[in-house]
Amino acid sequence: MRNLIIIISFFLFSILFSVSTNAATFTITNNCPYTIWAAAVPGGGQQLNNGGTWTITAPGGTTGARIWGRTGCTVTGPNGLKCNTGDCGGLFQCQGYGQPPNTLAEYALNQFDNLDFFDISLVDGFNVPMQFVPVSGGCTSGPICSANIIAQCPSVLQTLGGCNNPCTVFKTDEYCCNSGSCGPTQYSEFFKGLCPNAYSYPKDDATSTYTCKTGANYKVVFCP
Repeated sequence: MRNLIIIISFFLFSILFSVSTNAATFTITNNCPYTIWAAAVPGGGQQLNNGGTWTITAPGGTTGARIWGRTGCTVTGPNGLKCNTGDCGGLFQCQGYGQPPNTLAEYALNQFDNLDFFDISLVDGFNVPMQFVPVSGGCTSGPICSANIIAQCPSVLQTLGGCNNPCTVFKTDEYCCNSGSCGPTQYSEFFKGLCPNAYSYPKDDATSTYTCKTGANYKVVFCP
């Protein structure tokens, strides 16, 4: 019995050690000349003035994770924050995804073949220029979307503080890809033309997904 307990304890320790060593640190920096209310799931939220930095850590195996910026925000209580873009249910410490439009840094850690997968997505629209790159692990490349999309946003997609994705505006399968089968449109091509290595519609995988060996750390920069 004692040997069995030792074996089980070692097995559990091995799992915990594997998760901890595969954790990734994300350093989030605001280079914009205005305040960004950074948000992350997992992670919560943080006010970043110009030059401000926030560091979060996500465990190995994390999927469906997002980092984004909220703009045009007003504090409404101890954990209350109402924002024009990226609002997450009126909370300062986000517990769920933000409301479009918001530029997204997306990632999944320690997935197929011991790889991290990461990208910048404009599928939920655009509100802040962004860069998302690894800073360790032997990886050197990652996506950047530094164009002033808001200034060039088609009139039908324009909204306060951002540029909407067409799904939010039109709510049709052509733009929302609810059936799982869709292609580029005139609006996704607008986003792609300005930010060629960011997702412009849900099936835009070929030119928009980046990978790095598990164990890397990353940085996300607003207004790179």
